[in-house]
Amino acid sequence: MVEALVAAGAALVSVGAVYALAAARVVRQYERGVVFRLGRLRPEVREPGFTMVIPFVDRLQKVNMQIVTMPVPAQEGITRDNVTVRVDAVVYFKVTAPAEAIVRVEDYRFAVSQMAQTSLRSIIGKSELDDLLSNREKLNQGLELMIDSPAVEWGVTIDRVEIKDVSLPETMKRSMARQAEADRERRARVINADAELQASKKLAEAAKEMSEQPAALQLRLLQTVVAVAAEKNSTLVLPFPVELLRFLERAQQQLPPGTPGTPGTPGTAGTAGASGTAGASGTAGASGVTGTAGTDGSGGPGAPGAPGEADSGQG
Repeated sequence: MVEALVAAGAALVSVGAVYALAAARVVRQYERGVVFRLGRLRPEVREPGFTMVIPFVDRLQKVNMQIVTMPVPAQEGITRDNVTVRVDAVVYFKVTAPAEAIVRVEDYRFAVSQMAQTSLRSIIGKSELDDLLSNREKLNQGLELMIDSPAVEWGVTIDRVEIKDVSLPETMKRSMARQAEADRERRARVINADAELQASKKLAEAAKEMSEQPAALQLRLLQTVVAVAAEKNSTLVLPFPVELLRFLERAQQQLPPGTPGTPGTPGTAGTAGASGTAGASGTAGASGVTGTAGTDGSGGPGAPGAPGEADSGQG
């Protein structure tokens, strides 16, 4: 009798141990448990830790509450300004309502992935190329709102959406490179013109100072000669001061019209004197050239020449 009771007690303990092992469940810290009893959802959500279910009656389904990082495959589309691009992105989301994530949608991960791809193609069609390249923050916010609106009903919250890369055709890349090069060249020309303007202002100030001190121009000329001679050149080019030519011109204009020129040399063409020019035709004398209509250096009529004493010739 005692042995039968011991055997029955041992059997009950074994059945209890098997029941306990079959009913025991452990929910991790980052998970939540949703229980279905005979196919019907239980209202309470099992928290992390040890929990018990009814074997063969309850079914515990665990839901991960961590933030999920899901890449969005590259989507090809045409922007609003008719440029073909390929854009890929990444979505960060997490489950906030475990029961709704299990009941309302068959696979919330696949649903979020498909919604992200559709929203990304829609964003590409509504945006211009410049927005995709430089204004991504605004596009990320718009993409997040488009994905989050239906995902809230699934118990999923979109934490963040980022556009990773925008692939352009090779022809578009070359066109953008030429545009950037032209823009840099334009800026370089503007900077060069500004430098020329500043240099011209400084040169004007230097010329004003040199005009007040004529010796400064001569010193500057000597400095130029020294700089050129330092290169060991066989040819040295010296600039002739324009002021000297203007001085000689003014000096000839100030001569009186009756001043005779110095005697010229006979020949086929007369040679101008210091202040007078031989006439177009005349008789060469021993002491000079007789001209009928000579001109002085300033263009006025020259004085008549002295009569000759010897042979005649053309001056």
